[in-house]
Amino acid sequence: MKLFVKNLTNVDFSYLDAQRGMMGESWLAQLELDGSLNSQGMICDFGIVKSRVRDWLDTYVDHRLVIPMLSSQAKLESVGENLELTWQYSDEKELVCNAPAEAFSQVSKDSITPESLADWCESQLLALFGKEVQGLSLSFVPEKIEGAFYHYSHGLEQHAGNCQRIAHGHRSCIEIYIDQQRDTALEQEWALQWQDIYLGTKAHLVTQADGYNLYQYTAPQGNFSLKLPTQRCDDLATETTVEQIALHIAAVLRKRFPEREVQVRAYEGIGKGAIA
Repeated sequence: MKLFVKNLTNVDFSYLDAQRGMMGESWLAQLELDGSLNSQGMICDFGIVKSRVRDWLDTYVDHRLVIPMLSSQAKLESVGENLELTWQYSDEKELVCNAPAEAFSQVSKDSITPESLADWCESQLLALFGKEVQGLSLSFVPEKIEGAFYHYSHGLEQHAGNCQRIAHGHRSCIEIYIDQQRDTALEQEWALQWQDIYLGTKAHLVTQADGYNLYQYTAPQGNFSLKLPTQRCDDLATETTVEQIALHIAAVLRKRFPEREVQVRAYEGIGKGAIA
């Protein structure tokens, strides 16, 4: 017999792709359990299922940089109290991220896809349950977005939680209204401009030289640094919260359309965001 939980939770993270580099992503988690009935006539209480799997995903995937450790493009080593990742882009440029170990997920796969990440998670999730649960199937599903969207990575120095990690991200749709009319052409412009982007904060930008940006900051979880090609970055004057992202886009558009009403709905992953 099976139990299933649709849209159990969603995970927001960044991962490394062989061609596109670092990508922010947001996936919904779907779960099925195989098992036999216990004395209460259940395989497992839904409350237990949801809390255990959600907590595990929050701890080991959500708000992390997911590394395909079997890829020849990835190199990870210990540097002091931190780990340092070097990722070789297909154009021979590189990304270097130095952060506490909790900022990374080390996945024993050669690439990250919804299927490969789910397979890696399944082998560990089954151990969370008793003998009544004999099998577990996890799947990740990207949100269906009809309009424009972009993948962005960022880090929030001032955040008290896991958003402080310098390289995590989201897959986010965007809605732009000019004089209360939706403008899909402008939405596509921003989606193209911020495709697979790193959104940095100018105060964190230590150097910009030789085609690279270097960001550094110290947050409650430790010291963070990230070096990546300048062409893959866009910097805001503020922290890159979704509220500030919406304000930034609206401010740029107001300069372009000074006599018109502008409204921006910027999303942070699935089903949440800010309006400016």
